[in-house]
Parts: sequence; C-alpha cells; structure tokens
Amino acid sequence: MPVEEDGCSNDEKTIFDSTHKRKARTTTEFISDDRVRRKISSPTATSVIRTEKESGSSQKLWWNECDGPDYPEDEFKKAFRMSKSTFELICSELNSEGDEIATFRQSVAVCIRLLATGEPFRLVSKRFGLPIPTCRESVLVVCSAIRTVLMPKYLRWPDKNSLREIKQEFEAISWIPNVVGSMSTTHIPAPPPPAASMIAYFNKKQTERDGKTSYTVTVQGVVDHNGIFTDVCIGWLGSMNDDQVLQKSSLYRRANGEFFNGVWVVGSKGYPLMDWVLVPYNRRRLTWAQHGFNEKIGEIQRVAKEAFMRLKGRWCCLQTNSEFELQDLNVVGACCVLHNICELRGDGFESDQWDLS
Repeated sequence: MPVEEDGCSNDEKTIFDSTHKRKARTTTEFISDDRVRRKISSPTATSVIRTEKESGSSQKLWWNECDGPDYPEDEFKKAFRMSKSTFELICSELNSEGDEIATFRQSVAVCIRLLATGEPFRLVSKRFGLPIPTCRESVLVVCSAIRTVLMPKYLRWPDKNSLREIKQEFEAISWIPNVVGSMSTTHIPAPPPPAASMIAYFNKKQTERDGKTSYTVTVQGVVDHNGIFTDVCIGWLGSMNDDQVLQKSSLYRRANGEFFNGVWVVGSKGYPLMDWVLVPYNRRRLTWAQHGFNEKIGEIQRVAKEAFMRLKGRWCCLQTNSEFELQDLNVVGACCVLHNICELRGDGFESDQWDLS
C-alpha cells in the first residue's frame, strides 16, 4: 500500500509543533489576565449580543404600548390617522372568522401604519419587530379584506333617500338643482413599469411640473356633498386624460343604461359635456351669466378636489413611489374605503400635522 507524502520534513514538523505550543500558551495567558477577563465580562462587551436578542421584543413594545388602554388618543391618531374607536370598528368587522385577536390586530395595525405614513417596509418592519415579508403579506391581505368586506358597505352609490339629501345640499351651495355628485380624477405615483409599458404610464404633465420622469395610475372618484366617495375607478394608465378614464369606467357604462336619468354629476373642463355630466364653459369670452355659472360649478368641484386632498393627506402611501407592484390596486381601494370610514365617523383631518402635498 503506497504511503502518502505529508509534504514536510521532520525538522519542519519540529518547528511547527514548537510554534503551536507557544501560541497556545500565549493565548491562555492573555485570557487569564485580570484586565482582559474583566473586559470580556463587562456589560459593554455583552450589550451588543443582548441588543440583538432583544431588538425584536423591544420594537414590539411600541405596538403593545399603542394598543394599551392608557395610550393617548391624540398620539394614536397621529400614528394611525384614525381614532382608537375607528380602529376597533375596522378590526371587529374584518375579523369575522374569529382569528387570534392579538395577531390579527397587529396585522391590521401594520397595514394602517404603512398606508398612513408611506414608510418603506424596512421601517415598518423595524417598528413592529416583524420580518419584512410578514409585513408585506399583512398589508396585502388586510387591503384585500378591506375591499372585499368593507367596500360594499362603506363605498357605494347612495340610495334614493340619500340622493334626495345630496341634491338638496349641493343645490344649497350652488343653486344648481339635481346634482348627485362631484367628480374628479387624480394620479397616484407608480413604480417604473416594464419597458414595453413605460409610455402608457408616463405622466407628461406631472413630469414637466416636477422636472423628473413620472409614472402614474389614475383614480377617478365621485363624492357626495360631504366628500364621501360614492364611486371610484382605479388603475387606468397615467397617460390617459380625464375623458378617456371616464369612458373606461363602470360609471360610464351605468350612465349609458339611463342610470343617471334627470340628474347631474359635475366635472371639470377635462370631462365632456353629456346628458348626465355637467361641466363649466370652456372658452375665453363669457357672458356675466356664464361666468357666474362657472363659479358655482367650481364650488361643487371643490368638494371633490378637497376630498382627494384629504385622501392623500391622510394616507401618505398615495404620495410616494410605493414598494407595491402596479397590480396591487387593492391598496388604493383600501385607502378610499378607510377615507370614507374616517369621514363618516368624524375623525377630524389634522391639516396642521399631516402632509398635504
């Protein structure tokens, strides 16, 4: 049987063994030194290890504190853009299947916190002491549940009695009869789309205004006299104008079926004049009466524009290039539903504390 060569001579082995023994002896003496032993066992040396182990639990304390009965109402509202009672309502209506209450409430809190602040997932993850994939999943699942469970109840076309009240209120501010809604379209920043779709999502107007390339999706909304959304159309291409978005909406299809017989939805000059869409005069020389009419149309239009301002101001995720994919439109729909819930429950809009840009 052949013998394998070890690659060194006997003299080299002797030198290696001697060096190894001196190294081991020096290491033992180093550790035995009182100064070194004190340093290794000091709180400072172990603080990093302790911090790593406790960082998750310490971050969870933030949510536990927020969820406690003694947490100040104004601080809770600042963190989640809604009152404690509204948060309780949303949790109770979404948790119809009786999921584990503490975990479920935390998932709802993660979702609402991200929608409210627009913080990236890494910051929300750190705040709640949860992995980023868990936070992402919580947001998508809760937003989907909001659209499925809460939208049919809180974002719908008014019934006959409500329409009668809406007509009266709009007529009181404009002297224009039979107005059942104020309509406007806004744009939501979108992540850069695939190369083949870039032109479709390219928002020329916003790009020129901001001085940087902008990709968006559209949100068309109709609101009542209180700024409550009664109809939304979400997700059409940012390159489309108001007229094109309207023609793609279910609202337009319902109107063609005589859904709006004898009533008006008021829009801006970007919409076409139709037998159910009332828009301002759009020419240079106007008579005194036409100018006065445009002013009254503007007062109705202001209701929709201010509703969108509060929507974006309360849910700051709608102002930034979010980490969601273009197909995650449940997020935008959930914000519209939550807007309605907060408005209906009288959760005031804190314009002096929240971002309105």
